[in-house]
Amino acid sequence: MGTRKKVHAFVRVKPTDDFAHEMITYGDDNKTIDIHLKKDTRRGVVNNQQTDWSFKLDGVLHDASQDLVYETVAKDVVSQALDGYNGTIMCYGQTGAGKTYTMTGATENYKHRGILPRALQQVFRMIEERPTHAITVRVSYLEIYNESLFDLLSTLPYVGPSVTPMTIVENPQGVFIKGLSVHLTSQEEDAFSLLFEGETNRIIASHTMNKSSSRSHCIFTIYMEAHSRTLSNEKYITSKINLVDLAGSERLGKSGSEGRVLKEATYINKSLSFLEQAIIALGDQKRDHIPFRQCKLTHALKDSLGGNCNLVLVTNIYGEAAQLEETLSSLRFASRMKLVTTEPAINEKYDAERMVKNLEKELALLKQELAIHDSLANRTLVNYDPMDEIQIAEINSQVRRYLEGTLDEIDIINLRQIQEVFNQFRVVLSQQEQEVESSLRRKYTLIDKNDFATISAVQKAGLMDVDGHLVGEPDGQGFGLGVAPFSIKPGKKSKSKKTIKEQFSSSARKEGASSPVSKELEVSTSKSQLTPSSKDGDVKDMLLRDRETSNTSDSPKEELRPLRPSTPPSKPVAFEDFKNERGSEINRIFKENKSILNERRKRASETTQRINAIKREIDVTKEALNFQKSLREKQGEYENKGLMIIDEEEFLLILKLKDLKKQYRTEYQDLRDLRAEIQYCQHLVDQCRHRLLTEFDIWYNESFFVPEDLQVAVKPGCSIRPGMMPVSRIVSLGEDDQDKFSQLQQTMLSEGPDSISFYNAKVKTEQKQNYLKTMMGFQQTQRK
Repeated sequence: MGTRKKVHAFVRVKPTDDFAHEMITYGDDNKTIDIHLKKDTRRGVVNNQQTDWSFKLDGVLHDASQDLVYETVAKDVVSQALDGYNGTIMCYGQTGAGKTYTMTGATENYKHRGILPRALQQVFRMIEERPTHAITVRVSYLEIYNESLFDLLSTLPYVGPSVTPMTIVENPQGVFIKGLSVHLTSQEEDAFSLLFEGETNRIIASHTMNKSSSRSHCIFTIYMEAHSRTLSNEKYITSKINLVDLAGSERLGKSGSEGRVLKEATYINKSLSFLEQAIIALGDQKRDHIPFRQCKLTHALKDSLGGNCNLVLVTNIYGEAAQLEETLSSLRFASRMKLVTTEPAINEKYDAERMVKNLEKELALLKQELAIHDSLANRTLVNYDPMDEIQIAEINSQVRRYLEGTLDEIDIINLRQIQEVFNQFRVVLSQQEQEVESSLRRKYTLIDKNDFATISAVQKAGLMDVDGHLVGEPDGQGFGLGVAPFSIKPGKKSKSKKTIKEQFSSSARKEGASSPVSKELEVSTSKSQLTPSSKDGDVKDMLLRDRETSNTSDSPKEELRPLRPSTPPSKPVAFEDFKNERGSEINRIFKENKSILNERRKRASETTQRINAIKREIDVTKEALNFQKSLREKQGEYENKGLMIIDEEEFLLILKLKDLKKQYRTEYQDLRDLRAEIQYCQHLVDQCRHRLLTEFDIWYNESFFVPEDLQVAVKPGCSIRPGMMPVSRIVSLGEDDQDKFSQLQQTMLSEGPDSISFYNAKVKTEQKQNYLKTMMGFQQTQRK
């Protein structure tokens, strides 16, 4: 086990314009926060009210950016997790103090992302830096709402809602949630998609202190498993990171909660109170019992609170004078948390498959050493492999001959042979017992004395002697053996046997007499029922054919036209029909132009990434070249015929820099050409979109608003040309999500290439939510 260490506790102060500078001050070491209250003069002259508090923590984060918060709080915990140490990062504080912003951040802006998305990015970055290990990452998202457990990722199509409620289960390996789905993520974008999916399912509400208040505790867990790519290493490490976003404590008088929000606040305050009780018990070294089972929150975090993990607490507080009482309460909780000690240890496990392979390799080496030892001792015929069927049969023959007396002794070569000889003795003995029993059964009738049903049948058959005992003397094994005495008449015995046989035969005849008749009746009945039905079906088919033929011959040949609906369809539905029918050609051209545009944008994105990579390499090369120049200047410069002499390494760096600049200029020129093509393709796509919308509006008005008697007038060749109908409104197709994402990618790529997966996952989640909302609205419209 590892050494015990105390929990790290940090305080983050929410920025505000009304900061209480006179009441809240920070120490010079940026690790101390002092609270000062003015005395209440209404208590009189004798006033023992405490007015000053000082809290010593691991760091105070005031006006700190999201980058600084992550570097200070979570970076070390995540890096140690890949080495096999469990970690937990918890945000605690008053409602509206910024816990969710600290943990999750603002998903709309990449720079304002919180601890959770940054931890996911760091995990996948560190995996790329460890090519010697095969690391798998899985995630889960748990919500504790009103003391009930919910899976925030159950809305995924391949998960579905759980039939049985989730429960917290403890085993020797730790605490886990039974029924919680765990998802494998192979890349950063998949992990962000799962995070955003869970965030959309969280329960939030609004009150006077927070417009988007989290009404539940959420635990996002990252599970990691690292296997060495070296086949000889059967050890592997596992770890997990719990990222806990606690719901905020509330003073009901300030938040003004009512109804459902009031009930949620009651559950939240109750669970936070139990959490504080567990922290107090963990900080007391004399306490033997820790009340983890008082609520679901403390039970689920049993491994994290005082367990074998690195625990970090971030306490979010207000800096305003009106919230000073809640600020003091939060700081007291942080100071109590610092008294808790944990014992981080590496979670090592063994791969059974690799262990078997290593043992097999070790066994082969030991066999080789035994062979060398036997050759040195002149024992050349020793074989240590498991015996085959031929060798076992030979030993069996030797054992039989030894028991019969034809073989004086059995030659012993190794331990395997000794074990097999004893095994064959057992086999021969069991075979002899079976042969004796079978020979006895052929000569005598054997009856088990414990089988009372058989005994009663034998008594009825008259197979008992005068004294009421079984025929013959018992052999001591539960069987009666012997010859029937003369008092039993053979005729009577045969008659009784015959009577039994007659009874069985008569009963069989009775059953058999009824069976064939019933079968014949069933078959004949089924046939009689099937035959007319098939004939009736043929007659009906013929009548239907005749009727259709007559209708076809009688009716005049005329063009079939679809009936106009009583109410026009909605424009989205009609637009899909238009794209498949009249506007199919324009829609095809629109799709082709759009696919070309997307392909050019993709190439431009790849070119931009290559340019950024070349630029970074140029910067690194310049730094190395400057270092070589400074080193040359320190050591002294050498000249030959007016030319500066440089070493080979500096010369290679100059050549490399020259090639990189040439590549940069080439790639940049390609990017400029691609941007020009993208601009032209975008112009074509906009034209096709406008044409498609215009044609659709004309078709929609003429198809559903023009009277049927005037439809002839708008046909080709008539006086009214298409487009002369009044346009009431235009269906705005607009830019789809793919266009928005492509434009966003173009603007953000040069500033932060690492943000692509973040925004890509965000767009996919928004597309899914928009689709679900549209389908729900469509279903509600159908019900009406």
